[in-house]
Amino acid sequence: MTAPETESVHARPVPRWQAEWRAQAPVVAVVAAGGALGATARYALALAWPTAPGAFPWATFWTNVAGCAVIGVFMVLITEVWRPHHLVRPFFGTGVLGGFTTFSTYAVDARRLVADGHVHVGLAYLAVTLLAALTAVWLGAAAARRLLCRRPR
Repeated sequence: MTAPETESVHARPVPRWQAEWRAQAPVVAVVAAGGALGATARYALALAWPTAPGAFPWATFWTNVAGCAVIGVFMVLITEVWRPHHLVRPFFGTGVLGGFTTFSTYAVDARRLVADGHVHVGLAYLAVTLLAALTAVWLGAAAARRLLCRRPR
């Protein structure tokens, strides 16, 4: 037998699912770690700034608005300013910011307000949060571009 034949006899092919898992395991791990950090920060804010029954949920509102502004800045940084390590986006964008912003709590807060008879507050919360979050992403991205991207106009 020649050397290549010997190697092929002893080498086991890696199943496709195993190769895919090896490639995705680091991504899953950094998303989980980032999510734990972001969710912990959000939870700490909710504990520090509790919402009274029937009141506008300011902690969730400002958490989502601030997180969206950071998302806008972050996306400009990683797409237009520098080339980060391939795990930065899943860790910080999906993990930390995904865990920090909380549109599920936003929906639950709005539902609870409406169900408890605070329909106007619930509907205002739905509309104002959506508009503020979208505006925050846009402003964050625009500010980052203006400050960090030196393109001739």
